[in-house]
Amino acid sequence: MTVAMAMASPNIRRSLSEIPSQILATISSITSLLQILNPQHPNHPLNPNPSILNHFSPHINRHFVIRVIQNQQNPYHALFFFNWASNPNPNPTNYSHTHFSYIAITDLLISRNLFSLATELLESNNKLSDFMVGRLIKAHGDLGHIRWALHLFDRVRTRYSGRCLFSYNAILGVLVRGNRVDLAEIFFDEMMSQGIVKPDVSTCTVMIKGFCKIGMIEKAQKLFDEMPVRPNLLTYNTIVNGLCKKGLMEAALEVVERMKETQDCLPDTVTYTILIDGYCKIKDLEDAQKCFDVMVSRNLEPNELTYNTLINGFCVCGDVDGAKRMMTKMRLNGLKDTITTHTSLLRGYCIAGRSDEAFQHFKDLIGRRGMKPDAKSYQVLVNEFCKLHKPYDAIDLLREMKGYGIRPPVSSFNKVFRVLVELDQADRATVVLNQMAQMGCKPNFLSYNAVICGIVRSKGRMKVVEGLLKEMVRNGLEPDATMYSCLVQGYWDDGNEEMAKQVSQEMMDKGFVLKKLVNV
Repeated sequence: MTVAMAMASPNIRRSLSEIPSQILATISSITSLLQILNPQHPNHPLNPNPSILNHFSPHINRHFVIRVIQNQQNPYHALFFFNWASNPNPNPTNYSHTHFSYIAITDLLISRNLFSLATELLESNNKLSDFMVGRLIKAHGDLGHIRWALHLFDRVRTRYSGRCLFSYNAILGVLVRGNRVDLAEIFFDEMMSQGIVKPDVSTCTVMIKGFCKIGMIEKAQKLFDEMPVRPNLLTYNTIVNGLCKKGLMEAALEVVERMKETQDCLPDTVTYTILIDGYCKIKDLEDAQKCFDVMVSRNLEPNELTYNTLINGFCVCGDVDGAKRMMTKMRLNGLKDTITTHTSLLRGYCIAGRSDEAFQHFKDLIGRRGMKPDAKSYQVLVNEFCKLHKPYDAIDLLREMKGYGIRPPVSSFNKVFRVLVELDQADRATVVLNQMAQMGCKPNFLSYNAVICGIVRSKGRMKVVEGLLKEMVRNGLEPDATMYSCLVQGYWDDGNEEMAKQVSQEMMDKGFVLKKLVNV
């Protein structure tokens, strides 16, 4: 039924696009009227009488109602109209809401996070079906509300005595996306052992994806080989992707050969892009290129992701010139290079030891070509400046990011701190640490650890360390064993035996053990 629904939606959209202009004008009139009325809640006592819409009743049909609902920005406007349309008076077309009408209003309410209102509407109309609950579960999962998703699943499972395939598939998808594959496996095993509802291809595919995600490729392969239903193209691509991520290219190719033997699951652009990425990850450019050529020979068009994957593979291997040739081919085939393409080139220049060309390429991108950089492109150059022990150039880039509305990653700051400490410039690291908030980034434990342990190495600076430590604790971060050991060593080096013993005692009280021997 999931496939049927997916097929039905485009049909609805296609018929709506063919509605005559006079019907579109009527829909626009209803929308304008609803905006003037501004109903805040369909059952509010101050709302106008829905009968003001009665003169529109001759126009009502399934497609018309769905289009009006989808045309509303305010979900309460849509609900006001939906409630009126459920019992129009008069009703010359004998209209009553269809399954698709309920999908339209439910999707709109869910998109505005009005979950309770959507649930209440479905319950009051006896439409809280397995299919509808599955949509609610997925919506909760998309927002990270795993507990609510589980609550809904438990509710529908009880209501339908376990006969709720849509909800099972929805909760498995939520748990896999939320990195709770262990719990997803429990539900899947329960489903298989009880036999109340049989898994379909979506059930098996999401579990294969989950097993691949946590590296349990043997379980993924076993499930794939023993599927109670025929795999579809998505299933095949999911297992191929899992095998490629593990570097099991021969096994992945075996699956692709099985695909070629089918009539309805032949390898597509996604399949070959996955294979190309797998070869690139193990730095096998020759086979990656062969795979690309086979793909083209099968009349499959490489897309932007395919080209970017291969370009990145060349760059990771330090072959920037090969990457640039591939980018030229990409342009000739009508695809546009993006900041992702050029970030790979920047990385390639750096790997090849051509840092100056990387910096110049970046300047050309922003200046001559007017391309907007992103956090990843900046991060490549910050890392390179740090590798070259040029922390001040890296800091300049971190400041520049704010001007483009880009939040610098804390990992880049931490690399800068480590370099400054290596260069015995812990004071400068302290200044940058204090400026991080102004630059759009919040320091984490590693930030404080790098700076504090760097300052400790300079004798007589423990007062500065204490200030930073207090600030760190105020930000909800606690010292670990390494930092405690560093502090103890610092106090001993300063000749402050009392504080060294006090910190040592605090450390032992928290169950930590000294990471290195101090001069006790």
